[in-house]
Amino acid sequence: MIAANVAAARFLERARQPALYRVHEPPAPEKVEALGGFLRELGVQGVELPVTAEGTVSPAALAQVLAAARTRPDRRLIDTVVLRSLKLAVYSAQNSGHFGLALDAYAHFTSPIRRYPDLVVHRAIKDALAGDGAGAGARDGADTHMVALASQCSQCERRADEATRDAVAWLKCEFMLDKVGERYTGIVSGVAEFGLFVELDGIFVEGLVHVTELPGDYYHYDAVRHTLRGRASGRSFRLAQAVEVVVARVDLDQRKIDFRLDEPEAQRARGARSRRRR
Repeated sequence: MIAANVAAARFLERARQPALYRVHEPPAPEKVEALGGFLRELGVQGVELPVTAEGTVSPAALAQVLAAARTRPDRRLIDTVVLRSLKLAVYSAQNSGHFGLALDAYAHFTSPIRRYPDLVVHRAIKDALAGDGAGAGARDGADTHMVALASQCSQCERRADEATRDAVAWLKCEFMLDKVGERYTGIVSGVAEFGLFVELDGIFVEGLVHVTELPGDYYHYDAVRHTLRGRASGRSFRLAQAVEVVVARVDLDQRKIDFRLDEPEAQRARGARSRRRR
């Protein structure tokens, strides 16, 4: 499939035929720096992210990261963070290559046709093969039309992705509705000033442990190390840390799941806060 998509893109480029390409730009330098810090914090060994002359990283370097993580228990988390460091692929009237696939030309072409851009590429190939000899003016008009089509198709794709994520989040909440009070093991999948995102083992459901549910302390958020650290206790919670949680609340309308830590210290802190409120 990939070979066919590459062949289609290269044919259209050689023919100078207006068409839609699937392009993927390299990650921003600040994303590469943040990814490097994350990998060092996790202790991923034998991995370097050399910066290219353009200030970014090569696809081969990221492939090395994924290969090094293949046997680690937190492999899925590393895969996710690497993916989040990348830019979104979009449709474009100008071919600028596909970073994620390490290809100089790529188009969505292969049948069965799943997207409108696929159909546009099929039509462009048909026109190129017909060799109608359109003048420069007609070609300029087609180029302008492709720019508008690229923008519209990219927007529609993002809207479809958002609808999919929303539907999946709703289904996960529905699945967890009757599990309030149950205990699970999980891994910290995200760290923010307001708490920890935890993904449950085996079922890949994510929820939030709010910072007020952490053992009684004032927690400082370290964006570089992806940690929340207690000012008085020195205890820290970090990305990829294993935790045990209890399902505290499920909000189907807002697609949100709240957890609380399943440990005595956290329970005592909640009790103290409850007594103060009384």
